[in-house]
Amino acid sequence: MKIVIISDLHGNFDALSALPESGDELWVLGDLVNYGPQPSEVVNFVRGHAAAVVRGNHDNAVGFDVDPRCNPRYHAMASATMQVSSAELDEEAKEFLRGLPKTRILEHDGKRFLLCHAIPSDPLFGYCPEGSDKWQQEVRTIQADYLLVGHTHTPFIKRVGQTTVVNPGSLGQPKTGKPDACYAVWQDGHFELKQFSYDLERTLERIQGMPVPADIQRDLATVLRTGSV
Repeated sequence: MKIVIISDLHGNFDALSALPESGDELWVLGDLVNYGPQPSEVVNFVRGHAAAVVRGNHDNAVGFDVDPRCNPRYHAMASATMQVSSAELDEEAKEFLRGLPKTRILEHDGKRFLLCHAIPSDPLFGYCPEGSDKWQQEVRTIQADYLLVGHTHTPFIKRVGQTTVVNPGSLGQPKTGKPDACYAVWQDGHFELKQFSYDLERTLERIQGMPVPADIQRDLATVLRTGSV
């Protein structure tokens, strides 16, 4: 059994379509929309190809027209691009986002996986980086061999008690200090974190065509080029 896990796609269809690996199943840990220039294409792809998807805070925001509750430095970018996502997605796509579960529990090869976008106690918004001391409490509340999370845009694999916490990083807006898209693969009982390059310049050209202010375009481009703002 081979499972490809991606998260935080953020409307970056160039990165998604360049994903160099396929498996028996594709799992998506949320945030399909906002920030990137092609939210509709991303949502349509995920609807057609993913075996499991959970809702992220940006999916929740576009689906229900509410605040995504971003880091203040990203708030203006989120607000401006949320208008783009909302305008481009039809009602059927928004209904898909609204209907996504906040958590999923799946079992494969005798292993139990819990999927959520952020953390089990706050699956949409809880921010918990690799070094946080919150993980001990989080894994106490679940019964799973693997806890799969996204939201921070930074990849890691961390053993906490009897649970392995895996964050594949961000496919569409990585925050690793470089532009390579991130994902994870589970195969033969083991996880591996991977990265790949894609046609970043094409994505930057698409951002220049987005109906958002020039300073927002510059910030979006900076995040993709450098992995930070």
